[in-house]
Amino acid sequence: MVLDIKSLREEKILDVIPLIRKINHKTPQDLLESRFKEMIKLPHYECIGMYLDNELIGISGLWYSTRHYIGKTVEPDHVVIDEKHRNKGLGKKFFQWIHEYTKSKGCEAIELNTYVENRKSHKFYYNEGYEIFGFHMLKVLRENQQFY
Repeated sequence: MVLDIKSLREEKILDVIPLIRKINHKTPQDLLESRFKEMIKLPHYECIGMYLDNELIGISGLWYSTRHYIGKTVEPDHVVIDEKHRNKGLGKKFFQWIHEYTKSKGCEAIELNTYVENRKSHKFYYNEGYEIFGFHMLKVLRENQQFY
């Protein structure tokens, strides 16, 4: 069993779509693909893949920024581990890698969002030393005001 964690290249970005579909059922396929193609070109975004024996089993986007209240930060986003590989310590290994990797890039803190109903992720993040400091709020500006 070989575990490999690495940054995805632009030509591999659409490989994340099957895992993203596990947490995002609302966004139309073509829109999801175009968003990822746009995101991967942004200088402050990176997508990380976790491979087990060359199979992509986990992903996390990383958004980099500098905040006045904490300094250089990273936000893991759309974190997914395939269900058949959960509860094996792989999420812990994934986040240990993310912590070390982003720290080596000068990050001073990690901020993240997790859906309110995703209680399993809350327990995981608490166990990893994360604390709740606020609420993530969202207002959709599109005419139809739909979230997708």
